[in-house]
Amino acid sequence: MIIKKFYYLAKVYLKRRSVYTMNGKNDSKGSFSTYYHGTKANLKIGNYIVPGYASNYGQNKKANYVYFTATLDAAIWGAELALGDGAGRIYIVKPMVSQFEDDPNLTDKKFPGNPTRSYRSGHPLKIVDELTVWEGHTPEQLQKMKDHLAELKKQGIEAIED
Repeated sequence: MIIKKFYYLAKVYLKRRSVYTMNGKNDSKGSFSTYYHGTKANLKIGNYIVPGYASNYGQNKKANYVYFTATLDAAIWGAELALGDGAGRIYIVKPMVSQFEDDPNLTDKKFPGNPTRSYRSGHPLKIVDELTVWEGHTPEQLQKMKDHLAELKKQGIEAIED
């Protein structure tokens, strides 16, 4: 009886949060996902994040893709490491197409499979909400990551291979 009730509540929850999902598209782990985009850009709910603008990372080149993730930790890294002076922001986004690919900058090259559940798309992401309360990494963790990225840059390894 308790299991049936839990199952029913889980189905209701998934239906209510469907605005954040791919309308039935499962992620690589086989469960519905909320997708995030971490940045320093000050955007509004209802705006679209589209390819063709300067990248948040690397040499700030025009990006051919928009990047997003199904993990809050990866979105926090995105918000903290994005170029710019503004505050880090995390948007809840909805991909506008049902097909997108694993982010090749993180998957297989650095991490076998896609443990960060990071993706990219050549199509827009619609901002459906903003996550305004989140806890960033410690100053030590952030500095260690920045030092690592600086070392990669010295070696000529671009943060984003677009």
